[in-house]
Amino acid sequence: MSRTTAEQPVRVVLADDQPLVRTALRMVITDTTDLVVVGEAANGAEAVRLVEETGADVAVMDLRMPGTDGIEATRIITEGPTGARVVVLTTFDDDDHVYAALHAGASGFLVKDMALDDILAAVRVVASGDALIAPSVTRRLIKEFTDRPRSAPAAPPRRVEGITDREREVLTLVGRGLSNTEIAGELHISIATAKTYVTRLLAKLDARDRVQLVIIAYEAGLVSAD
Repeated sequence: MSRTTAEQPVRVVLADDQPLVRTALRMVITDTTDLVVVGEAANGAEAVRLVEETGADVAVMDLRMPGTDGIEATRIITEGPTGARVVVLTTFDDDDHVYAALHAGASGFLVKDMALDDILAAVRVVASGDALIAPSVTRRLIKEFTDRPRSAPAAPPRRVEGITDREREVLTLVGRGLSNTEIAGELHISIATAKTYVTRLLAKLDARDRVQLVIIAYEAGLVSAD
């Protein structure tokens, strides 16, 4: 879902079992003109209910909450009819569930030690229909899962078909966390051309957004933790 914030403020639900986190976000959002908090939840079930009741555009979701956790709440929201998008806000260093949250449909994730203004900027990006995943966090995410001991044999790499060699190059760079500007520099093409390649990949691979492209690149074995 894409919004034009000039028409009306982006409606945000804050979901976190820590009241101080919700209070800090609510206070800074109150000072903006293009964002408005329409509900606060202390667990995933409340978040799902509030998104449905308020018609929220974005849910800022913690992962570790009592009862229905953030992963399941994210899945319910993104698979539901509301069109709401989810931004995960978590403590990445000690959280093993970020990858699962992205699979559940989150359009990006942030860490709680980010500046509040950066968190608000991310909410705007996601509300506009894009996705946000910081390059440094992308690399850490990949390392987290490639370094993790496996109790079962690894699944075979995902097959990625129907894309050109150049598009495969771009997919690899997206998987490494590069922005369109960085991809353009790496491949010696214009930023507009890089953006066009990413748009084509989204369509050909039936990916919701850039985050899903990162997951596809990882599952296809195009990126590693090196």
